[in-house]
Amino acid sequence: MSIVIWFTVALALWHFTIFVPDRFWQGIIGALIGCVVGGMISGALVELVLGNGLSDTDLITFLAAVPGTLLGAWVVYRIGESQGTEPVEEAKS
Repeated sequence: MSIVIWFTVALALWHFTIFVPDRFWQGIIGALIGCVVGGMISGALVELVLGNGLSDTDLITFLAAVPGTLLGAWVVYRIGESQGTEPVEEAKS
């Protein structure tokens, strides 16, 4: 159950990347991958340190995914920014 919570938290926070200029590596899909992977890693590390199983859920399970999600999004953004990814322009009609 913890994995579902980490994924849901990462997905929920990923939605806020629309407020950031689109310089993510591989665009919005890269941001999704960075958020989900970061949330899963940080959630698993915190649960491992606390000694909880994957079926034990509480508020800490929710909060454990937040820093990793933000860090994952930041890493993917920095990779895209260093590669010179330009923001996607809207089509002008």
